[in-house]
Amino acid sequence: MITLKKEDGPADLDGVTHLSIGVSWDPTAGSSGGMMGMLRRKSGTDLDLIAIAMQDGDPVRLAGLDSLDPMGNGSLVHSGDNQTGRGDGDDETVTVEFARIPPNITSIVFVAAAYKKGSSFQKARNISFKVYDATGGSSQQVADIWPSLLTQDNGCAVAKVVRVGGAWKLEVINTTGKIKQGNEHALMRFAVSK
Repeated sequence: MITLKKEDGPADLDGVTHLSIGVSWDPTAGSSGGMMGMLRRKSGTDLDLIAIAMQDGDPVRLAGLDSLDPMGNGSLVHSGDNQTGRGDGDDETVTVEFARIPPNITSIVFVAAAYKKGSSFQKARNISFKVYDATGGSSQQVADIWPSLLTQDNGCAVAKVVRVGGAWKLEVINTTGKIKQGNEHALMRFAVSK
């Protein structure tokens, strides 16, 4: 298992036909202890993993939020919205089947966002991203991406896969920024800037 960093540069995905990226987090009480802290941990915080399919530099499809299969062919599939971060394992995942991605899609950007009002990275802890090789029907974790989220920002462009000829490469972005909560256009502009 390796931890991928931005400095590592693009990784070839030779032989990988299905790739999954998962995010997990735990709710935190923030600075509140006692009963209020316990209630905040119980209600959790809603982070979102969103995959934005790009045609050249233009966002054309979004997997996440309320769109679980934006291509309509199973090539880019979101697992669904976990609104609390409670439970073990990945809270949200996106799976890409490269052979079924339409040829006009040149890259897919994976963004984690505290997208809904009242959510923030500061209300979550132990945030991590896992990269899986899901080729052959079983998922094997091959890498971790640990984002730097010590920030007041509410968005993190985690990684992107880029089509290079007939192959795909995975690049770690790990860059934070502000996204207007509840605004899909702001989310897409954020992805385009990465």
